[in-house]
Amino acid sequence: MMTSGRARTDPVQDVVIVGGGATGLAAAHALAREQARVTLLEAQPQVGGNLRTLRDGPWQIEQGPNTVIMKPPLYALLAELDLLDEARVADPASRKRFVALAGRPVALPSNIANAVTNPLLGWRGWSGILREPFVRRSTAADESLADFVQRRLGRRVLDRLVDPFVSGVYAGDPARLLARAAMPRLVALEQAYGSLIRGGLMRLLPGRAKSTPAVPRAWRGRLLSFDGGLQRLAERLQSAITAQRHADIVCECRIERIERTSDGIWQLTDATGRRWAARRLVLSVPAHVAASLLAPIDTTLAEALSEIVYPPVSIVALGFRQADIAHPLDGFGLLLPRAEGRETLGTLFPSSLFPGRAPPGHHLLNVFLGGRQSPDTARGDDAQQVARATTDLRDLLGIAGPPVWQRVVRWPQAIPQYEIGHLERLARIDAALTAHEGLSLAGNWRDGIAVGDCLENGRQLGEALAAAMRSRGRAP
Repeated sequence: MMTSGRARTDPVQDVVIVGGGATGLAAAHALAREQARVTLLEAQPQVGGNLRTLRDGPWQIEQGPNTVIMKPPLYALLAELDLLDEARVADPASRKRFVALAGRPVALPSNIANAVTNPLLGWRGWSGILREPFVRRSTAADESLADFVQRRLGRRVLDRLVDPFVSGVYAGDPARLLARAAMPRLVALEQAYGSLIRGGLMRLLPGRAKSTPAVPRAWRGRLLSFDGGLQRLAERLQSAITAQRHADIVCECRIERIERTSDGIWQLTDATGRRWAARRLVLSVPAHVAASLLAPIDTTLAEALSEIVYPPVSIVALGFRQADIAHPLDGFGLLLPRAEGRETLGTLFPSSLFPGRAPPGHHLLNVFLGGRQSPDTARGDDAQQVARATTDLRDLLGIAGPPVWQRVVRWPQAIPQYEIGHLERLARIDAALTAHEGLSLAGNWRDGIAVGDCLENGRQLGEALAAAMRSRGRAP
């Protein structure tokens, strides 16, 4: 759906935002709420970025993230947007996660009693865990996530737990990901307490918990979506922004040129020749898109942005009759460690999490192929992708018949990788930005890839820009 795109009478906007994903929408919403003159420009026919929901008759799939996790900032946003009544908490089965081991799905341990006998860990896993409190802190600044985990917890935990987790979250390679960037909380525990286990226990002590805004217990930390899918969140943000008199969203607007005038005004031109001008410019687009737009202005900035890798990922959505799948699919999904020798990264069980994802008597699977470690598996026509996913899962889930419905979604450049050198790269980007007053860069290539992170980072950026305008006597 294309938003208004009404012609502007104001010669210069306070802020123009390029990119209508979660970050850009949240920034525009914060600015619009402060009565700033803001225009958001989106290249696609609809806002949301990877928050895209596809409905095909009785089947409903997410073409990007499947859920968001309820934290205080998200709860406050949903309350403000009057979306809490539409939010749906995932079935309690979502707490159960499966990992493939020797050709069968094994549930992750849910408590310490289960963990002792869980075959995913075994004696090799426990030997690494028990020695963890005695492992010295690392002084390496560029330690990979794989090296960090193997050093502290052993090879078994890396191969059977962390490798599939990283594949599921980042579609990444733990040997390439920078531990400090990809999992900063783990590194912070080591630095603060000298041990992950000791730090985790200390955080559980009375008085150690951080105070946070109230979130009802039924919502706290839960996974959620909406009856209409996560795209509903993007649509509600869109409505809240355009309801403000000085705010606008223009879709199907692909910016091709950015310039800065001698008096510090940012000018943008799209593929059709339309132009916008603003005192402040926010690029909330993928790093490689920002690099392309900024190359004529600052090659150093563009080069640093272009170094951020985005591997390809395919989402293969498969619908089956319940009678044709032996596994009860009583969980969030199934991850496949690289050690299993299969091409699939994993699969989610959407119809087990929320109603309305599949017709009665059927199951829906969202299968993921590609990623940093096996990008070639995301290539091939739809028939090849479906065959690859079905073959990998047939014995694991007891699939007896062919899919009765299928859809392949392709992301040629999917998830940004926080790889070794990432923090230094961000420092180079921030240093280069100091030469360009009024320019801000944001997106999931920094400060967290999760939807909740993007929404919160966008809100903070929008509020900071509004505050800066007020401090300079240019009240929104």
